[in-house]
Amino acid sequence: MRGIVQFIKFGIVGVSNTAISLAVYYFFLYIDKGLYMAGYVIGFFISVFNAYFWNNHYVFHGGASGFWMPLLKSYAAYGGTFLLSSGLLYAQVQWLSVSRTIAPLVCLLVTIPLNFLVNKFWTFR
Repeated sequence: MRGIVQFIKFGIVGVSNTAISLAVYYFFLYIDKGLYMAGYVIGFFISVFNAYFWNNHYVFHGGASGFWMPLLKSYAAYGGTFLLSSGLLYAQVQWLSVSRTIAPLVCLLVTIPLNFLVNKFWTFR
């Protein structure tokens, strides 16, 4: 039961992360559609810091000691799935002609469960 509650809380935090990263992403699309990857990268860095803060204080209740090591682990954890989702984003837009507005949402179907598992069993252990 505790794992289910954590996953629900992780999902709530994830909604804010997604809102932040997509806001940055769509802002870059608004400026210039060719900047979609730049918006994706910058949105990633901002949203991971948000994820670290809320996951540490709300989801996993300060399970990680210190500040820098858990923060670095957060960037490493999300970095792995970011590389995966960046490749998926690029492939969807360039090769499969998926809309630039829809493609990042499809990537979330893969990255959310992976991020939860890595954060639960490694970052905040």
